[in-house]
Amino acid sequence: MRRGPEGRRVGVRQVRLGHGSRRQPRRAVAAAAGAVAMPPPAGAVRVALAPFEPRWLGELVPMWRASFEAGVGIVDPHPVGEQRRYFVEQVLPHNEVRVAWRDQQMVGFVAATRDTVAQLYVRVGCQREGIGTALLDWAKAQSGGRLRLYTFARNRGARAFYERSGFVVAARGFEPTWQLEDIRYEWCRV
Repeated sequence: MRRGPEGRRVGVRQVRLGHGSRRQPRRAVAAAAGAVAMPPPAGAVRVALAPFEPRWLGELVPMWRASFEAGVGIVDPHPVGEQRRYFVEQVLPHNEVRVAWRDQQMVGFVAATRDTVAQLYVRVGCQREGIGTALLDWAKAQSGGRLRLYTFARNRGARAFYERSGFVVAARGFEPTWQLEDIRYEWCRV
């Protein structure tokens, strides 16, 4: 068992992440599915994935906002309280949410169903360290073999990440709330 930010024990699954290892995604999927994983490469980072707990909301929303703003390049005009309500009323009831922890710090989260990734964000300053891959591998492992997601066209980092992770562009559109072009990506297990 691992301790959460308040020192309480939480049920988590350990995922070991290697820096730039091409074999890492298979290892992370095996760990996420409960299989025994190979030892991590030298210099690997250890991340724990835990089911979301309501007491983490106050830490999750600011991390989510900062990551969104950095990736999309705009300031979120919505009040923080509105975003908290959106997470509680729209994200949680329709998705399973996993939170990534490293060294007692929340470093990312994913909200997904068996066929959709609704949200995937990694803390600013912790990106390109395998955390997003571990979260996405969890979503792939619990999926029915197909996933779809949307990202804004201007978020080039997210687009490159999803394309490296096997997602392909399925459609382009326009998101009316944000008034931005978006892209629907799809992934299929082969």
